[in-house]
Amino acid sequence: MPATGGGPSPTPADGPPAGAPPGDPADGVAAPVDGRPADPATRRAVEAVWRIESARIVSALARYTGDFALAEDLAQEALAEALVSWQRDGTPDRPVGWLLSTARRRAIDGFRRRSALERRYPLLATGEAAPDEDWDPDGIDDDVLALIFMSCHPVLAPEARVALTLRAVGGLTSEEIARAFLIPVPTLQARITRAKKTIAAARIAFELPAAADRRDRLGTVLSVLYVIFTEGSTATSGLDLVRADLAHEAIRLARMLTALLPGEPEAHGLLALCELTAARFPARTGPDGEAILLEDQDRRRWDRAAIRRGTAALDRASALGRGLGPYGLQAAIAACHDTAPSVAGTDWERIVLLYEALGRVASSPIVELNRAVAVSMAYGPARALPIVDDLVATDRLAGSHLLPAVRGELLSRLGRHPEARAELDLAARLCRNDRERSVLLRKIAGLT
Repeated sequence: MPATGGGPSPTPADGPPAGAPPGDPADGVAAPVDGRPADPATRRAVEAVWRIESARIVSALARYTGDFALAEDLAQEALAEALVSWQRDGTPDRPVGWLLSTARRRAIDGFRRRSALERRYPLLATGEAAPDEDWDPDGIDDDVLALIFMSCHPVLAPEARVALTLRAVGGLTSEEIARAFLIPVPTLQARITRAKKTIAAARIAFELPAAADRRDRLGTVLSVLYVIFTEGSTATSGLDLVRADLAHEAIRLARMLTALLPGEPEAHGLLALCELTAARFPARTGPDGEAILLEDQDRRRWDRAAIRRGTAALDRASALGRGLGPYGLQAAIAACHDTAPSVAGTDWERIVLLYEALGRVASSPIVELNRAVAVSMAYGPARALPIVDDLVATDRLAGSHLLPAVRGELLSRLGRHPEARAELDLAARLCRNDRERSVLLRKIAGLT
């Protein structure tokens, strides 16, 4: 039985030119300004700062210039200059402050050269603009939050939100994002370019939404992080079942969000869901990358620290007193699995109740399918089959391999093997992930 793992359901997801002086702005670290390659130690130092602090750097520059695309250009130019300066003079004590000051000087130089921006220059070059010493790299958390909301703005297409979030907030390069979603780099770059143009055309201000609007917009932010994690947790296609790097990037961003918005229970709920799901990663695949079903996993390999972090996040979501939302409920389901001694010892009746609650607040065919699995584990396959048959009759999961996979498993447990074989065969044909397909083929081979 493809038992529910309490984790996110497989969701299709994915994500121009990058490059600054040579290349795409914010697309990793550009070449040095003098064209000579930097030594490996300097490059590693610059890349490390960029990977950790890119969101704060770009967001501070976006606030300063009021132009998101220009902010990325300036950041990349500062990175290129750092490759030369840091190699010559050593890494500065405050590398983020150094990059911000360098980028600001370049902004001022650029404004000086552009007559069309002369009216802006006095504001930047005089006391109206913050002098270098006023740049506070540790005091711009609201800017990071504004960057997250901008990258996840509803005006952007969902795939563009994902790409821009990973680029602008996560600091991933075009190559890294494209590789994660198995799309060509030019496609990813075009997607990001369109997103930036859309932001400019829509005149989206670089600012934190008003408190009254923040909660509505938060839903979009959470859904983007959820999509990123889901793709990392169970890849929709390709050779690997799990893309841990992508999943952990979503967890890092979720942690950042909970730190910035500690009073939002669903932010904690999403973080809990991600932690509790990722805790099972070490046992989800075998030595050769093959998928291992929940009932066959060695639970001693589950990450206990991640379970503790996830449980703590779930407790914080509950403690805020506004009830659990869709992410919190899924996290509660994941917690049932993570704390159970075995599949047989899992509190499946509680999981059924949690799925019923989830269906009331966030109804979807996937939730209904997972509820059917839980019902079959709690009360037997005969009670679950009508739920699945209703999904088939209403054509609510057309094209997904999950529906025939579950139906085939239920039929197998009911002893209806010819029908089960047909369903599992259909699921194998529809499945785009090689590891999941192998599991289905093994099930077919095991039918008598």
